[in-house]
Amino acid sequence: MKEDKYDIIVVGGGAAGMMAAGVAASEGKSVLLIEKNKRLGEKLRISGGGRCNITNDTPDIRQLLDNYGDAEQFLYSPFSQFGPEDSFSFFEKLNLPLVVEANQRAFPKSQKAADVVRALEQHMKTGNVKVISDTAISRVTGANGKITGVEAGEKTYQATSYILATGGVSHPETGSTGDGFGWLKELGHTIKEPTPSIVPLATKESWGHKLTGTSLSDIKITFLINGKKAFAKSGRILFTHFGISGPLILNSAKAVSDLLQEGEVTATIDCFPDTDTGSLEKKILEVFDDNKNKMFKNIFNKIAPDGTGKILLTLLPEIDHEKGVHSITKTERKQIAKLLKALPLTIKGLLGNDKAVVADGGVPLTEMDMKTMRSLLYKNLFITGDLLHINRPTGGFSLQTCWTTGYVAGINA
Repeated sequence: MKEDKYDIIVVGGGAAGMMAAGVAASEGKSVLLIEKNKRLGEKLRISGGGRCNITNDTPDIRQLLDNYGDAEQFLYSPFSQFGPEDSFSFFEKLNLPLVVEANQRAFPKSQKAADVVRALEQHMKTGNVKVISDTAISRVTGANGKITGVEAGEKTYQATSYILATGGVSHPETGSTGDGFGWLKELGHTIKEPTPSIVPLATKESWGHKLTGTSLSDIKITFLINGKKAFAKSGRILFTHFGISGPLILNSAKAVSDLLQEGEVTATIDCFPDTDTGSLEKKILEVFDDNKNKMFKNIFNKIAPDGTGKILLTLLPEIDHEKGVHSITKTERKQIAKLLKALPLTIKGLLGNDKAVVADGGVPLTEMDMKTMRSLLYKNLFITGDLLHINRPTGGFSLQTCWTTGYVAGINA
């Protein structure tokens, strides 16, 4: 059974889909948006821990695109059409002012992701976008270089142009289950298999799991491949029941994933990166001198980072925890300093797509006209957001990609 024909059909009611639908409708087009969830913007509602990191306030396009790896060369045209400054203007016109926090990350002033969804819904309402929710598309059909319709059960929806915005495979509980990848593959597009690229790391050692919920700020973590240093990063990490997380770890995951293909990956955490081992030994001695008559186990927490003393003490089995600090030898002090400068971890792997903030994969950008977001295989098909193979870090870069590709698709469709 066929439905009324529209100028544009948008499949997917997430960030890129709502942007595309609203923009196309503001150009006077009749737009139908089809969403499989009962409500729009499910992934958007949980982004940024429920606060929604809308964009990254890096006005210089070259500097911004430096964060996108191999995709950089393809993104100049779309980002020059709609970049971070445009995102600021766009949301402020919708009465959603933004505030900039650490590392140029921009959030809604209200600190509520739900307000972002509401603003986009209002934008679509202004343009009279028709929304059909709780409707799963089963197939996208095409012939002779044109998309001919989208099927949902026994219904076929038709339009002059089609925009796919179904998202990738991260956070499948929000509906991002990779449906679009299947349709695009069936239509003849190459699909780069998705891997979780911004995701926590699973570790082997139980001491780290016992520190669940504890975060260490201003540390340095060094990753090693088969015992040789690969790379190091500084910042904050969070211990979890399965391993380590936090922005520093999430943004290291892609590089760690590549290392895991080569051999055993281990890591060391330097709790005091700004203090050399010799100076740390002196500080330890000062703490001991101030607590001469106390047992080692009772003053170790004065040396170790907050909240870690009891657990890290188990990593010093060679030292008698019951003995007084005045009995600790110079060799043992060196051992303590060495541990705090290099807490040992073994990386078992990356957590799956269900834990990923972002997963890469999708249509290679070489199969796209990136000036318009048009497929090079189908002249009336436009592809946006996480359906495109674009690697990027956390910090607002992912949603900016959705706003940019959604806007460009909406204008050109």
